[in-house]
Amino acid sequence: MRVPDAKVALSTASVYPESTATAFEIAARLGYDGVEVMVWTDPVSQDIEALRRLSDYHAVPILAVHAPCLLITQRVWSTDPWVKLQRAQAAAEKLGASTVVVHPPFRWQRSYAREFVAGIWRMANETDVRFAVENMYPWRYRDREMLAYAPDWDPTTDDYRHFTIDLSHTATARTETLEMLDRMGDRLGHVHLADGSGSGKDEHLVPGRGKQPCAEVLEGLASRGFDGHVVIEVNTRRAMSAAEREADLAEALAFTRLHLAAAARVR
Repeated sequence: MRVPDAKVALSTASVYPESTATAFEIAARLGYDGVEVMVWTDPVSQDIEALRRLSDYHAVPILAVHAPCLLITQRVWSTDPWVKLQRAQAAAEKLGASTVVVHPPFRWQRSYAREFVAGIWRMANETDVRFAVENMYPWRYRDREMLAYAPDWDPTTDDYRHFTIDLSHTATARTETLEMLDRMGDRLGHVHLADGSGSGKDEHLVPGRGKQPCAEVLEGLASRGFDGHVVIEVNTRRAMSAAEREADLAEALAFTRLHLAAAARVR
């Protein structure tokens, strides 16, 4: 059986409300290939030297850096979104990560949104680090829909060198995941693996617990020789104990490796 080239990483966001340091401990204990660092309000997630020490101590490489693009991180690493991306790039380069994950701008970031596509290309041309733009979703309240992102919540409507697909976000957007993957084609550089029911909420369920074609996506990636990273980004906030959280993350890892290897056997 051929071992797929794709590495399976744990997003540090998957252990919230536990710390970034806890994510490294769990990733090492469960046998993940690495971590994706979500840069947010945890001071350790913002500290390159602290992250390097965690990576070295646990022998868990940092494979990706998620730039601080969330509403709760508007003041992390500056209020200037381009400075945030520059710092994310510098962190990735210093930590040996191959990818920076970035969201499309919010619509109220008008100048940033106007320059975003050209700016991402400019930064991508200056480094070997991949800037992988992630699909988002419309915001909904009852029967109303608000387009919160610009140029678009769907990055395939614009021209980027690399994309991140997030399967919880495709569920929230109620878009066809496999069609989005087809549009991304060879520019797919990164995967956030999670599940969703299509309820309109960004659920980030453990893969296999929702309605997304998680198994089919993984088998398709393996069959085409995908060499990016598959990152488990799930919500464990409702876990009643550390053991329950760890069990969820072990289940997600087993599911991912099973379906990546299933396609390898078929080949």
